[in-house]
Amino acid sequence: MGKHRVMISCDEATRLLSDALDRPLGAGERTVLRMHTWLCSGCRQFGAQVGFIRQAMRGFADRRDGEDDGPDERNPPSAR
Repeated sequence: MGKHRVMISCDEATRLLSDALDRPLGAGERTVLRMHTWLCSGCRQFGAQVGFIRQAMRGFADRRDGEDDGPDERNPPSAR
């Protein structure tokens, strides 16, 4: 991404939205991403979906980490 570009493409915006999950974005990246998502409903929706999926996966992982090794009442072992 060039230093003086004001508008980025949807490909660049979705890449930045994905990158933001793994690393903090720089000030310039955040600025152009905010500008793009302010104007582009598709990328805004993509950002919301990625955030929802990440939150759901964290909840799932937390739930799995909190389980003990006892039997699961919802899914009993099959008879042998």
